[in-house]
Order: sequence, then C-alpha cells, then structure tokens
Amino acid sequence: MTTLDALERWRTDGTITEAQHAALVPLVSRARTSLFAELNVLLYLGVLAFAGGLAWTASVYSDTWGDLAILLPATALLVGCFAWCARHVPPYAHTQVPAPGLVFDYVLYLGCLVFAVELGYLEYRFHLLQAQWDYYLLASSALYFIVAYRFDNRFVLSLGIATLGGWFGVRFSRFDLFVSETVRVTTLAYGVLVAGLGVGLHRAGIKPHFVETYLHVAANAALGALLSGVLVGASSGLWFPGLVIGCAAVIAAGTRCRRFAFVLYGVGYGYLGVSREVLRGINDFTLVLFYVVVSAGAVVVGLIILAQRFGREK
Repeated sequence: MTTLDALERWRTDGTITEAQHAALVPLVSRARTSLFAELNVLLYLGVLAFAGGLAWTASVYSDTWGDLAILLPATALLVGCFAWCARHVPPYAHTQVPAPGLVFDYVLYLGCLVFAVELGYLEYRFHLLQAQWDYYLLASSALYFIVAYRFDNRFVLSLGIATLGGWFGVRFSRFDLFVSETVRVTTLAYGVLVAGLGVGLHRAGIKPHFVETYLHVAANAALGALLSGVLVGASSGLWFPGLVIGCAAVIAAGTRCRRFAFVLYGVGYGYLGVSREVLRGINDFTLVLFYVVVSAGAVVVGLIILAQRFGREK
C-alpha cells in the first residue's frame, strides 16, 4: 500500500478531513515542495557574504578612501539596522516572542555582523586596546547576548555564545595553568560554563526556549575536547573515561528529553573514541577495515531503529 492509498483510506474512514486530505496529497506526491529552509539558508549566506564584502572593502581601500569613508557608511548601516529592528520589535517577554516579519531576523543579523566588522576595523587601524584586544570579543559577546534576548533571536544567541568561546580561549591561553592541555581543558571548561548558563537561565524562566541552543554548543564543545584528548597522544589517560561518561550523560539526557540530536552527539563522539581505543596499536589493515565496516554498520542500524522509535513515540 502506498502513502497515497493510505491517505485515501483515512479520508474514507473519517480519520482525516477532506481539507487535510487535499493539503497532504500534493505534499506526498511532491507536487508541492517547501523551499523555506533552503531560502532561509540562502538569505543568511547572503547576509554573511555582504558582511564579508564589507570587511574586504574596508581592508583593501581604507588607505585610499580614508577612515571616514569606511566608518561613516558602516555606522549608518549599523544604526539603521538596529533602529529598524527596535521600531518593529514586540514588547519584551520572558517567554518566546514571534518575529514581526520574515525580514526582521536578517536585518538584525546584518546589524550584528556589521558591528563586528566595524569593531575589527577600529582595532586594525587604531590599535586602541593593543595586547588586550580580546576584550573586543567580550564586548561583542555581551552585545550579542543583549540583542538575542531583547529581540528573541536564537541565531544571534549562537553568535554570542561562539564569540564568548573565542574570548574564553584567547584569555585562558595566556596562562600556563594547563601546560600542553590548555586548549582541551579550556574548551571543556567553556562547554561546562555554557551548559550551566543555559540551564540556570532556563530554571529562572528567562527565555527558557533558548536552553537547547546553549546545550547544543556545550555538548559539542565538551565532547569534542574529550575526544581530542583520546585521539592525540600514545595513551588517552583520563580522557577516555571522561568521554565515556560524557557521552553516556548526553545520550541519557537526549533520550529522556526526546531530543534525537543529542543522542547523535553522544553516539558519534563515543564511537570515535571507543574505536580509537580498540584500534590503538593494531596495524593490520584488514582487521581495521573489518572492524570499521562491522561497527559502523551496527551503529547506523541502531541509530535508524532508535530514530524510528523516537518518531513513533512522538
């Protein structure tokens, strides 16, 4: 029985209405295909390309045109973007607030990127903070967090979290507290910090729908740091037990909260780490190939079965 046959049977049995049947048939038969996601990606890429072009123009023509010719248009664009968004944004609420229109998110994101370009240009030309330039990252992150919460925008929130990670890495890499483990330990600490911040704000009832954005970044940062410790070096030390515990926790949380992406994170990072330990010291190519084929196939089949179970329970 095809899906179209099933729809017809459901319509006949009264499971779905005539209107629902009429709406579903074109989608199932692919007579009508939604391009919303693709257009969304293209528009965001267009904003990124525009900001990249602005940065390139500033770096190439600053000596020829002068600083004012670069800064005045950029500042006008920055002020215009934020002023337009401020005029159209609904009142603030701790709960989720829908965007006033499709263009709103792109204008807001463009304003944030222009701010980053202008800040970078100011330091490049005038060296205002010199060795303390990482405070630009901290200031940018603070602005992005404020904008994200005021305008209820997850994309800007992701930008703020990523910028905070940049400042965190630069700042802590100046200390010799962690010797050769600097990057991994710093990244792990950053992941824990981001997770704690997201969960804390969620429990406080401040934009609780933002918590997944925090946790996606935190899970990848923490598990990536642990996996790096397993993959690099002759022995994994404490990194492998830490990776197993971290992956198990992420998988358990994803299963409990019905979030399949976190299950994928735990399984993916865990599989790579376990494979590294299993294959450590094995130089037989045939044995390695056999292990990869069998284990990867088993993981894929298991994920498919689990995904189907998630779908049924929803």
